Amino acid sequence: MSDPKRDVVGIGNAIVDILVEVDDRFLEEQELAKGTMALIDSGQALELYRKLNDYVEQSGGSAANTMAGIASLGGSAGFIGRVRDDELGASFTRDIQKAGVEYTTEPAKVGPSTGRCIVLVTPDGERTMQTYLGACAALSMEDLDEAMIATSSITYLEGYLWDPPEAKEAFLAAAAMAHGAGRKVSLSLSDPFCVERHRGEFQDLVENHVDILLGNESEILSLYETENLGAALDRVGSSCELTAVTLGAEGAAVVTEQAVRRIPALPVKNVVDTTGAGDLFAAGFLYATTHGATPVEAARTGGICAAVVISQFGARPKERLSDLI
Repeated sequence: MSDPKRDVVGIGNAIVDILVEVDDRFLEEQELAKGTMALIDSGQALELYRKLNDYVEQSGGSAANTMAGIASLGGSAGFIGRVRDDELGASFTRDIQKAGVEYTTEPAKVGPSTGRCIVLVTPDGERTMQTYLGACAALSMEDLDEAMIATSSITYLEGYLWDPPEAKEAFLAAAAMAHGAGRKVSLSLSDPFCVERHRGEFQDLVENHVDILLGNESEILSLYETENLGAALDRVGSSCELTAVTLGAEGAAVVTEQAVRRIPALPVKNVVDTTGAGDLFAAGFLYATTHGATPVEAARTGGICAAVVISQFGARPKERLSDLI
């Protein structure tokens, strides 16, 4: 097996984020569940968009944010995700390439417009996301770059993209490509509601196709339908080679078949916006893992990256993470 050309390639939703600060009353008026992500159609997206003021527009998408974080750390990252040949698609392409991420997926010339995620940030820094997937939901086998997957140490799959049937097929094919080349496969659980929708399939993924699992406490509890974190960690330890679970203010847990290790959270003076916290934890964890760190060391690096991004507005670091770590 030849040495990999890049650390990680991410496969996920290519989305432009629309970030706006709101109060809890706004969420109540729109009947939105605080702190969650929901899929909406184009009409719902337009209706909500018209109610916003003073928003910030920037490229996003969970796996794309993670790849941007890896590049910011000085690592090498690629991304596979589908946009349309429209203004937002051009914006996404420009931003991710400017971040130092290799991105060559051809934009679609027909079909839905580029996806967007309306991120509503409340004063406590919590984010509530309403996502119109648009073009990215049509990701298929044809969009996969087998050479990029085969020459990356880790292929990172975004759980959010498990909803569309064609994307499921592409995920399984990508995992097979990575393993066929002797590489690792990582999965982000993405959201507890996403896990609830696909619990059985996600359990099968974790047991049979994934080497490195990433998620938060709510997601891992949902995966195993339990309120007992210890029981969930025990189950995942016997199912997956390596798991990292973020626990909010309690830090993180790293799980292997041999042990569960807890890593305390870094103190953060001012939580501005939790958007991207999990994405940047994943960036630090995967970057460190591909550079020889132990699981505990990797989780500490992930914690530093998460602490940086929640101290600012937006899901991608404004400063080079390599200068801060």
